[in-house]
Amino acid sequence: MHSVTESATAVDARERRRARVSHQITVQAQRLTDAHGVDGFTMDDLARAAGVSRRTLFNYFDSKVDAILGRKPDLPEDALATFRAGGPTGDLVTDMAGLAEMLISSQTLTREEALLSRRVLEVERLLEASHARMAEWTDEFVALVAEREGTGEDDPRARIAVAVFIALLDISLDRFVAGPADADFATTYAEILTTTRALMAPAAGA
Repeated sequence: MHSVTESATAVDARERRRARVSHQITVQAQRLTDAHGVDGFTMDDLARAAGVSRRTLFNYFDSKVDAILGRKPDLPEDALATFRAGGPTGDLVTDMAGLAEMLISSQTLTREEALLSRRVLEVERLLEASHARMAEWTDEFVALVAEREGTGEDDPRARIAVAVFIALLDISLDRFVAGPADADFATTYAEILTTTRALMAPAAGA
């Protein structure tokens, strides 16, 4: 049991380090893009700015655009398995909110970094790449919801559910970057979710 615990702890530590280094590289890639444009710096420039070797850089990202877009968010497999099985509460909206909150809490995004990311991704070339990645992530999440609910991926309810939660994340990010410097993204998202639930709840006596 002790060795299993040590192994799990080591895996968690490695994953935290990968997330930290990945975030560090992406922030520097976006800063360089903001200052010089996508073609105004090299991968060697990025490695130096991020304080990593060229080899380490390519272990994290295959291309400059990948580095600018950042690491695709991952959820723990045990959380995904629980969701697929219909948990943890049995209510789809509540459980999707739990996954969204888990994604948010795994990020170390500051308000300044969120503003930087928004500004950089307005470049047409990056906007197209960002949209393509979002479409891929959306399809994966729709498939996850459909698997949980035991429906086909063409069931509109799965796509509607995912579209709503993506929209809530986007609205929360807008509110986060426009808010005070000490704003917290997770708290902002929770407030938006609560407001949405109240808005969508049936009126008394309806």
